[in-house]
Amino acid sequence: MASCVSSLCFCGLWVAVMLGLGVCCDDTDSLCGAYAPGDIILGILGSVHSTVKNLQERVRPDKYTCTDFDLIPFVQSLATIHTIENINDSGFLPGIRLGYLMCDPCVYATKALQCVDRMLSINNTLAIFPDNSNFSSPVKTFLGERYSELSIPVAKLLSLYMIPQISGTSSSPALSDKSRYASFFRVIPSDVYQATALAKLMKYFNWDWVGVVTIDDEYGEPALETYLSDSEKENICVEFQEELPNYLGSTYLEERIKVVADLIRNSTAKVVLLLLRPEHVAMLLKEMIKTNTTRIWIASDAWSMARFIMKIKDINKVGDILGFTFMTSKIPSFEDYLKNLTISPGVRNDFIREYKQLRFNCSQQSEHTSPLACSVTDPQEANDDYLLHAVHLMEAYGQRVAVYAVAHAIRKLLKCNDTACSGDTNFLPWQLVGILRSLTFTLDNKTYAFNRNGDFESGYDLIMWKKSGDERVPDVVGRFLIKNGKVEVDENKIPWTNSTVPLSRCSEPCPPGTEKKISSISCCYTCTNCSEGYYSNETDQLACRKCPEGSWSLPGSKECQKWKILFLEWSSAYSIVVMIGTVIGALLLVFSFIFFILHREKHIIKDILVISCLMKFGLMVSFGGVILFLGSPNIHVCRAQQTMYGLGFTLCVSCILVKALHIFLELMSSNPAKQHKLRKFDKPFVIIGILTAIQALICIFWMIFDPVNVEETQSKTQLLTMDRLCTQGSMYGFGAMHVYIALLAVVCFLLAFKGRDNEMEPVVFSMLLHLFAWLCFIPVFITQYESRPIVQISAIMVSSYGVIFCHFAPKWYKIFTAKAQPWKAVKSRVDPTSDSDSGMICRSSRETVSISSVPQTQLFAESGISNWDSNSLNLSEVSIASLRRRRPRSQRPRSL
Repeated sequence: MASCVSSLCFCGLWVAVMLGLGVCCDDTDSLCGAYAPGDIILGILGSVHSTVKNLQERVRPDKYTCTDFDLIPFVQSLATIHTIENINDSGFLPGIRLGYLMCDPCVYATKALQCVDRMLSINNTLAIFPDNSNFSSPVKTFLGERYSELSIPVAKLLSLYMIPQISGTSSSPALSDKSRYASFFRVIPSDVYQATALAKLMKYFNWDWVGVVTIDDEYGEPALETYLSDSEKENICVEFQEELPNYLGSTYLEERIKVVADLIRNSTAKVVLLLLRPEHVAMLLKEMIKTNTTRIWIASDAWSMARFIMKIKDINKVGDILGFTFMTSKIPSFEDYLKNLTISPGVRNDFIREYKQLRFNCSQQSEHTSPLACSVTDPQEANDDYLLHAVHLMEAYGQRVAVYAVAHAIRKLLKCNDTACSGDTNFLPWQLVGILRSLTFTLDNKTYAFNRNGDFESGYDLIMWKKSGDERVPDVVGRFLIKNGKVEVDENKIPWTNSTVPLSRCSEPCPPGTEKKISSISCCYTCTNCSEGYYSNETDQLACRKCPEGSWSLPGSKECQKWKILFLEWSSAYSIVVMIGTVIGALLLVFSFIFFILHREKHIIKDILVISCLMKFGLMVSFGGVILFLGSPNIHVCRAQQTMYGLGFTLCVSCILVKALHIFLELMSSNPAKQHKLRKFDKPFVIIGILTAIQALICIFWMIFDPVNVEETQSKTQLLTMDRLCTQGSMYGFGAMHVYIALLAVVCFLLAFKGRDNEMEPVVFSMLLHLFAWLCFIPVFITQYESRPIVQISAIMVSSYGVIFCHFAPKWYKIFTAKAQPWKAVKSRVDPTSDSDSGMICRSSRETVSISSVPQTQLFAESGISNWDSNSLNLSEVSIASLRRRRPRSQRPRSL
């Protein structure tokens, strides 16, 4: 049915008289389907029909035959007319009545241009002016079109004359370009924001593997381009993207629908975005219902409120449907208007007539016809509430806002007050453009304004199609506000099919403790465990985070743990053993000191008392250094422990070396002259001082140029543990200190071994023990970093106890045994009948004096002992030194 079917179309004579313009509809022009007279005429572009019949077969510029009555644009056009009538009745423009002229482009851009051409014509002629600023159109403003595919060519034409065009549904981003569409305005946001909202919605539900189906027109192509850009920012990947042809009724479209349906069935993406017209969506979903294919369908604003799709048979089999729609509201008294559709006197509306004919005339088969409606006798007088349920009325709210935007601009241009308007109603249309760009107005307690691109920036409502019997009903479950750029979702209002958010991913989510190892496609990846020292506490982290300072983690950790600091604690078993050993060693040294003082007159002590005390002092310092190895170290403790051991044990070894050197020089030669020369080097305290001073210099240089310090290193044996240890600083300094001590020990060993004297045996054994301990210490010290303190403590303890038991203990034993068995000691030295060993009172490596071969009276007489009583003699009182004094000095070894 054509938009204007009546051959007796009334041409609006009254308006022509009032305006002096030739606005008419004759029998040759079927474009004007609705008309109402007024002082100011508003043009309405509404594609009440969705298909142009046999469009692909046209070869002549004949009339267009439009089919497929579409209730959505029909109701939207009624909302526009209803709002115009409300403004006229309310006196918003006092003394001025708004009229309208409506044309049906039938969703065809060429026909839309034809509509505009006719509506701008005066006496069926479009005037041409050298200066279009003087062009006075009979239509001052255009409302519509619904689809961007039609609004774009219309906006280009109207921009030539700067005639305002205001749309409530065309959302293509291209229309925001004021350099090309200077006079275009819309009361909705651009699809730039919808694409952002769609990408953020998918990001919100962690859907990163989606399919996209678009339409190949001025709406679908820019929307796809913008969405792909936004989805890339949100790390969302598109498995497939397909296009469907724009025009309905073609065989090619049906073939493409089947191809796309098969592609969706075989894809792994569970979320499919449909940037299509409602008719395309209906065809595609019906194809999916045939095979019970379920997906999560994401609706654009073009079909998110399409009520006829919600009523498709078996619509509940397609899966969950989410989408965005423009923020809407109810139109006051609009429901009553639809239930009582009438055509006022002097007004023509062929669209209402056609709707009633389809609804109430059963002789015409229509999806809008029901048995109940067929019972009426006069279809044009019949009414019911069918439109209230067939179309979501809130979707038409944008038409109300658009009409009021024009009304506010006219009110401002005509300088209206509450009683009258002083301006001329025959104004030039371009005068409204500047007013609209800066216009701010309030409607239904909300404030609206166009931005610099002529768009509104209100936002979107997130809706979900919930099941209601065999149909679906829309329900607002969230929103997207352009100002903050965030999607807000009320998840409690979303009844997912399986009560859980479905997944649509190329790869399984990476759990906490892992990170993504992305392949060539950013959404396809493998999950790898976080390395040591890194963690991830969220799902799908791109990279593991480094643990904060002072904490650490094991591989694959969800969180970091504070380091457990490991050092030789005072309460540990090893530390307790060390402390006990150190205390015992110190007590032995104190005991030895006191013992030596008490027996300082004894020959085996008298000559070595001072040097022995120096040895004890050195060992005491060394034991003190051992204690410093325990507990939590600091830089001062680290320096002290190494220095105390180095100086203390060097002092001890220096004393041993002096003793060994003294005996070695005594036994070096029987030549008195040679011994006299060698004895010049026998300066005990000078040698001790020099040798200890050299070690002190080594320690000073060590601590100045590369001192020891404290460091914390990760333990190789215990998890999440840091070993707090003293460093050695320069290994040259550390090595020099120990090598120097070892060198002194080797010299001591060589001197003692060369001398082969009984008194040299302690030196040999103590130095061998020291060298063996440190030879074992070196490889362990190098390879076992964590055990360095324990190894060094053990070596120090072994060396120190070696000196105590090899140098001091034998003297304790000799003195104790001499006191306990005096007569046995005397007998073993003077009884001629005793064995040869007991007859030896003094033996060295060089000489042996046999007391048995000397008369006893002579022996004691030479010793200065008189009144000898064999029953009461105490050998300890017989000084071996007195025996030696009787021998030539050159034949006697000296001992310290």
